[in-house]
Amino acid sequence: MFYREAGQFKVTYQADNQVFPIRQDRLGIAALLAFAFLVVPFIASPYTFSAILIPFLIFALAALGLNILTGYAGQLSLGTAAFMAVGAFASYNFILRIPGIPLLVAFILGGLCAALVGVAFGLPSLRIRGFYLAAATLATQFFVVWCLTKIQWFTNYSTSGVITAQQMSILGYEFTTPQSKYLLTLSIVAVMALLVKNMTRTNVGRSWMAVRDMDVAAEVIGFRPMRTKLLAFAVSSFYCGIAGALYAYAYLGTVEPEAYNLDLSFRILFMIIIGGVGSVIGAFFGSAFIVLLPILLNIIAHGLALPTSVASNLELMVFGALIIFFLIVEPHGLARLWQIAKEKLRLWPFPH
Repeated sequence: MFYREAGQFKVTYQADNQVFPIRQDRLGIAALLAFAFLVVPFIASPYTFSAILIPFLIFALAALGLNILTGYAGQLSLGTAAFMAVGAFASYNFILRIPGIPLLVAFILGGLCAALVGVAFGLPSLRIRGFYLAAATLATQFFVVWCLTKIQWFTNYSTSGVITAQQMSILGYEFTTPQSKYLLTLSIVAVMALLVKNMTRTNVGRSWMAVRDMDVAAEVIGFRPMRTKLLAFAVSSFYCGIAGALYAYAYLGTVEPEAYNLDLSFRILFMIIIGGVGSVIGAFFGSAFIVLLPILLNIIAHGLALPTSVASNLELMVFGALIIFFLIVEPHGLARLWQIAKEKLRLWPFPH
């Protein structure tokens, strides 16, 4: 079968430690990126860019951030949207108050501000875990949104609390069209996803997984739980902060606290549950599923002429049923199903 790796021999340590050791995976990723960069911009409509592709990429980046913390480090968090809000508002204020600052630098600084907030609110993870840690991160969600709403300096003393994001510009090029915003978002997400994929294979990623699996044993063999957990909170919050900045600038076009509510945190949590906890590709699967499912349900509700009361709650009912289904039937989500399919291809025509 096409996916078989017979005849692929590793003769150096570098070849054996590649991010994608199987040639078919490397070709597949290269073909997918080439299609996304060179073909999609010419065949997709503005609606597809604005309503599907851009939010899919942004949510995938946020899900990657949450997956670092929850999937790889084992620290439950319900405050993802809060860290996204910190990244968005910090980027806005850096651009507003530092004339001439490059856009990407402002995004990075916004992500660093989110990382600092993540470390501050990650300190309870050194003493508590499980439900109590989830409650602490839930408090982060309400506290951050309250600060952004009540402290008017963050919103530049806007009376409505809703402010228009500045125009995105890099080296004099204005990102005004949906196509250009899509390409910028895709470039950032592709680079950061590759960094996560590589990071999980290093000592940092192994320390996260050791603390996740058994923190006492990890401490005995030399890992530092405090540094490991706080680093996971910092990196996760940094990714969420970048996603929040893109959410405000490339998708919404506005910077407002209510856009980063608790519903957004739960939505991103659903993405990693459905896509696969502790998996990079699972973040993309979950994001695609969450973005496309409401569109599909709206088409079905319109086609079946369902009552408005049913159509408005159909999305919540389906999401709830799917969460229960994946937790019971396949806890590792769509990423595990994808892995099983690849294993069967490698054994074809004798799959077990």
